[in-house]
Amino acid sequence: MNIPSSDSFRYDGTRSFAIYDTQTRIKDIYEDKQEYQQLLKSYVEQLDELQSVMYAHDRYGLLLIFQAMDAAGKDSTIRHVLTGVNPMGIKVHSFKRPNDQELDHDYMWRSNLLLPQRGTIAVFNRSYYEEVLVAKVRPEIVTRHQRIPAELTKDLDQVWQHRYQDMVNLETYLYHNGIRTIKFFLNVSFQEQAKRLISRIDTSAKNWKFEVGDVDEREHWDDYQQAYEDCINATATELAPWYVIPADDKKNMRLLVGKIIVEEMKKLDMNYPAITEEQRQHLQQLVDVIQGQTSKR
Repeated sequence: MNIPSSDSFRYDGTRSFAIYDTQTRIKDIYEDKQEYQQLLKSYVEQLDELQSVMYAHDRYGLLLIFQAMDAAGKDSTIRHVLTGVNPMGIKVHSFKRPNDQELDHDYMWRSNLLLPQRGTIAVFNRSYYEEVLVAKVRPEIVTRHQRIPAELTKDLDQVWQHRYQDMVNLETYLYHNGIRTIKFFLNVSFQEQAKRLISRIDTSAKNWKFEVGDVDEREHWDDYQQAYEDCINATATELAPWYVIPADDKKNMRLLVGKIIVEEMKKLDMNYPAITEEQRQHLQQLVDVIQGQTSKR
């Protein structure tokens, strides 16, 4: 199949993002279930190899951020695309409502603690971007609950602008230290979200996923869409791009995410550490030692 260029989904500050002009579904990029599984398996295997090189090279790290409306498929995409990567080199973090300890720190504190080490991949299922998405739709989160001095939250427009800049500054700082950031917005439609929420009610095995609050949040759909549009336009940079992925078909979504991560990791100048001829000879001598030990038993 002809898989679309990743550039068509990429926003890096060179063009504006208009959410209602953006597709939530594209033509299938796989012929059938078998081809889908083959393509996904190929991406997972490439990711595992690239992460292995990253781990051995020990110079770069990678931060993957997944943002989306409820039921867009963040969990399943992370699971399908990244299961198979050596668990020593990848950690997945899911951010929920902040607890009291987290509220006693700045809003980026809890995510900064979990940034990737060199040689590793950190996956953020939701992230500090909630602070300009949920918090923007429900500003009382900032004005009442985040324990920020009142004089700093009087002008909410300024609060959002400051936070956008904080996020750009952080991601630029990470880039300058060898940590790359790739951000995904899984773009699901209002109609498809409804089907998935109903499925969570109708399917007993999915009941645990359903939250009454998800229905309430749908009342603010347009506000959230505007918040995502504003956020992506304010924080998409060449150093830390956003990829807006059509999410109404989960298989398409997973393949596109896998393809993009592979392509981005291939851009990194990584290699397994080279060894000298002297080291190689020493290793060969150790092979002889091991074989000699084995022959004695």
